[in-house]
Amino acid sequence: MERKLGDVLVRTYIGDITELAVDAIANAANSDLWMGSGVAGAIKAKGGIEIEKEAISLGPIRPGESVITTGGNLPAKYVIHCAGMPPGGKATHWKVVSSVQNALKIASQHNLRSVAFPAIGAGVGGLSEYDSAKAIVTGVCHYARSSQSVKEITLVGLNKSVCDCYCKSFDEVQE
Repeated sequence: MERKLGDVLVRTYIGDITELAVDAIANAANSDLWMGSGVAGAIKAKGGIEIEKEAISLGPIRPGESVITTGGNLPAKYVIHCAGMPPGGKATHWKVVSSVQNALKIASQHNLRSVAFPAIGAGVGGLSEYDSAKAIVTGVCHYARSSQSVKEITLVGLNKSVCDCYCKSFDEVQE
């Protein structure tokens, strides 16, 4: 899927977010910013422990907030850590929306043009794939109403099911 929202191109991608050569990838983080399993674990494994060390030095943050770190050994220059939940807690729709909006604001403050998001809040976060997708799409649509530096947003799913949820969410959020 590719959609144009104002001057922002939004596309879906099935695969591993850690392989994308974009300005920044988002990490589905907890508010203490330690990187355990799931997306965070994959980012730490491929990008290096320095990403986690830098993130922890910037925290803790509140659920719904975001911080930016180096991309370490990843193709992406930066990682934006989106806190969709507290440690051991559950993500909510509004915490995910807020973390996406904050991530895009931070990306614009750093004059970044391309950002990729995983299914924040899904899996260990407790949200269904669909609820995660809808929250992320809500945050992206809100961002696209303003003209800022990010012009390409990639919504990443490890499987077609997640990408289908993004597509369905776009239809519902834009109604």
